[in-house]
Amino acid sequence: MNKSLNLLTLAIAASLLAACSEEAPPPPETPEVPEASADAQAPESTEMEADSASEESADNPLLVESDLPYGMPPFDRIESADFMPALETAMEAHIAEVEEIAGNEEAPTFENTIVAMERSGQTLDYVGRVFSNMTSTVIDDTLKETQRNIAPKYSAHSDAIYLNGDLFARVRALYEQRDDLELDAEGLRLLEEYYKDFVRAGALLSDADKDKLKEMNSRLAQLTTEFSQNVLEEVNDSAVVFDSREALEGLSEARIEAAAQEAAERGLEEGHYVITLVNTSIQPPIASMENREAREKVKKASLARGSRGNEYDNTGVVAEIVGLRAERANLLGYDTHADYVLEDRTAQTVEAVNGMLGELAPIAVANARLEGQDIQEMINETEEEPFELASWDWFHYAEKVRQERYAFDEEQIKPYFEMNNVLVNGVFFSAEKLFGITFEKREDLPTQHETATAWEVFDQDGSELGIVIMDFYARGNKRGGAWMNSYQVESELLGGYPVIGMHLNVPKPPEGEPTLLTWDETTTMFHEFGHVVHGLFSDVQYPSFAGTAVPRDFVEYPSQVYEMWAAWPEVLANYAQHYETGEQIPQELLDKVIEAQKFNEGFATTEYLAAAIIDQALHQLGPGETPSAEEVMDFEAQVLADHGLNYEPVPPRYRTPYFSHAMGGYDAGYYSYIWSEVLDADSVLWIKENGGLDLETGQHFRETILSKGGSKEAMQLYMDFAGREPSIEPLLERRGLIIDGEE
Repeated sequence: MNKSLNLLTLAIAASLLAACSEEAPPPPETPEVPEASADAQAPESTEMEADSASEESADNPLLVESDLPYGMPPFDRIESADFMPALETAMEAHIAEVEEIAGNEEAPTFENTIVAMERSGQTLDYVGRVFSNMTSTVIDDTLKETQRNIAPKYSAHSDAIYLNGDLFARVRALYEQRDDLELDAEGLRLLEEYYKDFVRAGALLSDADKDKLKEMNSRLAQLTTEFSQNVLEEVNDSAVVFDSREALEGLSEARIEAAAQEAAERGLEEGHYVITLVNTSIQPPIASMENREAREKVKKASLARGSRGNEYDNTGVVAEIVGLRAERANLLGYDTHADYVLEDRTAQTVEAVNGMLGELAPIAVANARLEGQDIQEMINETEEEPFELASWDWFHYAEKVRQERYAFDEEQIKPYFEMNNVLVNGVFFSAEKLFGITFEKREDLPTQHETATAWEVFDQDGSELGIVIMDFYARGNKRGGAWMNSYQVESELLGGYPVIGMHLNVPKPPEGEPTLLTWDETTTMFHEFGHVVHGLFSDVQYPSFAGTAVPRDFVEYPSQVYEMWAAWPEVLANYAQHYETGEQIPQELLDKVIEAQKFNEGFATTEYLAAAIIDQALHQLGPGETPSAEEVMDFEAQVLADHGLNYEPVPPRYRTPYFSHAMGGYDAGYYSYIWSEVLDADSVLWIKENGGLDLETGQHFRETILSKGGSKEAMQLYMDFAGREPSIEPLLERRGLIIDGEE
C-alpha cells in the first residue's frame, strides 16, 4: 500500500500537493502520513492488479502503462470521465493486494509485510496523483462530481487498510521485534513509521470505536471537498464588476484591458470591467487603484468570501469540520486535534508552537503599527481631505511610501522581470551553478494545458534526472496560489525518475504582450523551484520517504532557502534584463530592490501570524468547545483580540471561511511557514558564510537535505547540513522586526 495512501485520500478529497507555497495548501483528510511512492517511470503492475482490470479498463489511458518518456501521463488522451472508473478499479486492485499481504500464512517478515506494502497500490497512487493535478489545474464539472463521489469511497478505502486487524497484527509483530531484525537505519525507520501511522489511524481502537472513526473520516472527506469547492466558486462569484473605466484609474493599460476582456468573457456589455480575486485577503490591484471607493469595494468583496449567506457560505462547513476533528482526536486519545497533528511534526507540542507564535505576535504588531503611522502620515500629506487608514488603503499608500523611501515602484522594475527570462536565466542559471544540472524544453510532450511546458532535466554528468511540467498562468478553472506536486517519485525499490509539476498563478497578458512579473512573483518562482529540486534529487530506498515526504513544518524549509538566489547578485545580474532593450537592471535600482525587502514586513508578519493563530485556536479546542456556524466569525474576532492582533488595517492573510490551509492539509499546521523560516534564515546565513553560489555549497545541500527526503528525522537532516542548532535571530533580522526598540 505504501505510505502514500492517506495523502492520496487527501488528493482525491480535494487535490493533493506534494509540497506547496504559502498560497496553496494541500487538502487533508484522514490521519496523515508522509507522502509516499508514485509510479516511478510506470513500473510494471502486479499480476493481481492486471488480473482485476476488465477489458474496458484496457481502453482507459490511466490504467495502461504510459508509452511516454519517464512514464509521463498521456494528458492528450486522458478525459475527465476516465478518472472515476480508473480510481474504482485501482482501489479494488489495491484492496486485493493488501488482503493477500494480511492473509499471508507465513510468519511476518520485513520483506513480506513492510516491503510488500511499499510495492502495493502503485496504480492507485499514479491515478490519484494525476487526478489531484487535474482537479487543481483544469477542473471541470465532471471532475468536481468525481471529487464529491470518490472522497467518501477513498476514505473508506483508507480505513479498510489501516483498520485491518490482521494487517496491523503483522506490522505490530515486526515492530515489537524490531531490535532483532538487523534492519539498516532506513528500513528500521520505515517499520517504525508504519507502526506509528497505523496506531494514529486507529488500529488500537475497539471495533465499535473503529466504526465511529470510519463515519467521522467519511464525513470529513465530504466536508473538506465541499469546503475547497466552495472556496473556488466564491473566488469566481465574488469578482468585482465596475461600469466605468474611471474606477480603475491607476491600473496599467494591460491590466485594464484584461479586466475588460474578463467582463466580455462573462457576457457583460461593453464598458464593464471585472477585477478577479485571488484567495488571500490581499488583492494586488488595490496597490495601484486611485479610486478609494473602488478599493473598498474590492477589499470588502475579498474579506466577505465564504460568509455571505449564499450557497457557497463556508461557516457551517467550518463548524462541522473543526467539531468532527476535535471528536476524532478525542477518540484517538488526544486532548485536541492540534495535539494529534503536532505529535507528528518537528514542533511536537502545542506548547512549542504557541510559544513561538506568542513570542513573535507582539513584535510583529508593534512593527505593523509603526508602518501604519508612516502610511497615515502619507495620507495626511497627500490627500486634500485626509481620512483614517483602512485595510483597503494600506497597500495603495504603502506603495507610495515605498516609492518615496526607496524611489522606485513595482511598475518600474517589472520590465526587467520577463517570465521566461526569470525562469531560464534566473532559476535554471542558479540551479546550474549550484548543482551542475541542465534543462531541455520538450515541446513534443503533452501537458495538462496548452500553456504548460515540459522540461527534461539532466544531472551534472549528463544522466537523466526527470521531467518538470511548468504551468505558470492563472485561469478560471485552476485553483489559486503556487505549488509543486509529484506525478512520480524516485526510489531504489521501485526505480524510475521523478515527474514533477510546478504551478504558479501569473495573470496572462493580452495576446502579444510580454509576461512581466512582480518581485513577489519572481521570488515565488524560485521558491517553488526549491520544492522541485527537493523532488528531483531524491535518493532513497523506499518510496514512502521520497522527495518532499517530510513533516509539514519542514517541507517549506528547502524551498524557502532557495528564495535567496532570486536576490543573489550574480543571479540577478543574469536575469534582471529589460525585455525590450536587453539592458541590465541599473545597479542603483537593484540596490533599492534589495534594500526594500524588509519594507512592510510588520504587515506581512502580522497578517500571517493572525492566520496561524486562528488555525491553532480552532484546533486547540476539545469536543463541545468548537464554534457553531453562527459563532465562527465572532470566534475569529475574539481570537484576534485575545492575541492583540485586532489591528483593523491588517486583517488575517486568510479569514476562516476561505482558509484552505486550516480546513485542508495544513490543519493546525499553518505555523509551519514561520517555523521553517527559522531554519531557512539560519541556513541562508550559513550559506553566505560558507561559499555562496557554487557547486560545493549546492552539493552539500543536496547530499544532506534534498536527497534524503524523509529517510531521517528532519531536525537531524538540518544538523547534518548546518552542524548547529538553528537560531531565531537571523529570522528577526531578515524581517526587520524590532525588539525592545532595536532592530
